[in-house]
Amino acid sequence: MIREIIRMKANGLSNSQISKSIGKSRTTIVKYLGVIETSGICLKELLELKENYLSELFEVSNELNPANREQIHKDLYSFFPYLEKELKRVGVTRHILWGEYKTKHPQGVMYSQFCEHYKKWNQKSQGYMPTTHKAGEKLFIDYAGKKLHIIDRETGEIKPVEVFVATLGASQYTYVEASFSQQIPDFIGSVQNCLHYLGGVPACIIPNNLKSAVTKSNKYEPHINEQFACFASHYDTSIMPARALKPKDKSLVEGAVNITYTRIHAVLRDKEFYGIAELNLAIKELLLIYNQTPFQKKQHSRTALFLEIEKDALKPLPLEKYELRDYKMATVQKNCHVYYSSDKNYYSVPNAYIGKKVKMILTQSVVEIYHNQSRIALHPRSRKRYHYVTLKEHMPVNHTYNADWSSEYFISWAQKIGASTKEYIEKILDKKQYPEQSYKSCMGILAMATKTGKERLNNACKRALSYDAVSYNSIKNILERGLDKEEEQLDLFNVSISNHDNIRGSKYYA
Repeated sequence: MIREIIRMKANGLSNSQISKSIGKSRTTIVKYLGVIETSGICLKELLELKENYLSELFEVSNELNPANREQIHKDLYSFFPYLEKELKRVGVTRHILWGEYKTKHPQGVMYSQFCEHYKKWNQKSQGYMPTTHKAGEKLFIDYAGKKLHIIDRETGEIKPVEVFVATLGASQYTYVEASFSQQIPDFIGSVQNCLHYLGGVPACIIPNNLKSAVTKSNKYEPHINEQFACFASHYDTSIMPARALKPKDKSLVEGAVNITYTRIHAVLRDKEFYGIAELNLAIKELLLIYNQTPFQKKQHSRTALFLEIEKDALKPLPLEKYELRDYKMATVQKNCHVYYSSDKNYYSVPNAYIGKKVKMILTQSVVEIYHNQSRIALHPRSRKRYHYVTLKEHMPVNHTYNADWSSEYFISWAQKIGASTKEYIEKILDKKQYPEQSYKSCMGILAMATKTGKERLNNACKRALSYDAVSYNSIKNILERGLDKEEEQLDLFNVSISNHDNIRGSKYYA
């Protein structure tokens, strides 16, 4: 009869239809289905149970005397801590562990009662079954709402700092770090430090929806920040953002954040720190104690559980750490180079891409240039201002300007003449002209020193700088008119010397 009730319910029949079919009252059917629902076992799985297992779900055996029943109950509940820990291992199920239990205790309860008692033992006050996380599967990350502080040693200013918190799903092994901000460099740096602290990589990382992790949140297909996605690819892991406004998706790390308030924030509240490294050192000392403290009502600690079931389940770390990248779109200039404004230098691209939009990806050591997802150039990154990093094979056949000319060559030459001349040449080079044009202007200006002398050329550059007139013609006009000799006339010229034609005929020009 029980099997028929289960089969009919699995086929979608209503309680009234089942009642009429087997000739039992609707109230009886509801009671049986209530027991089935309480068991927590799906209908398909129940249908596969043998008759004695199925009947045990609805009847309590009277063959055992109270003393035996008490002993079985004691053996069963002493097995559950082991059961909870082992369920976190990959591929381990309750049915496998029940088999181990029956091997150890042949007179123990059958599978259905085993599941029912485990559910009662593991049930929380909120009335729901907590999620069981597999070892090495998930790392939950978040920032604490309450910040810590450091003191600026020079000014005495108190500066708030962010507190990054991460915890593994299976062992709840936790990592805490202070950082200056939640911006990409600090955020990725904290996640990277966390992975190296753990000594391995989980299958996925679950952040909240901060901008450094998710550029656009979506319930089904959130847009992961490009930098963070590259970081995940480097460490061979996946990013699975929690749903917006759903704190239960990352309840473990939410709980870890609350615990850090009492275990870390409270302990450090009256201490003074004058640097982020000093603060993180104090946090790590407290974190070690926190991870080694046993769970409440359990004998093992986070560290013990991590070493026993989770450390070996993590994937190995890559050989090299991830390098932060800078992304920039650029247009290939007619000189076969692209310009990177932050470093004020240029990198060559094959001449076939002149005029096309390309994507520059820069790390601390290299520059990659892509067009339509294909890499077309790779260069070592240069930190020299006005420097051209050029491969000869990128240049067209008619590329003829002097190979000895370079930004460093002209800046060094100008420095021998004077500080104003050096500054003026740097401005010429910073005008983003084609190299040949910039170099010819520099050559023309510096060559004037042979005719006028270094002092006059340096004075001319100084006057031109005051007018913000940056060109070969500006220096030439100043020297021809002798304006470099008459400093007292500087206040008479409130118009750029490069626009000298506009002041022809004025009383000052005469």
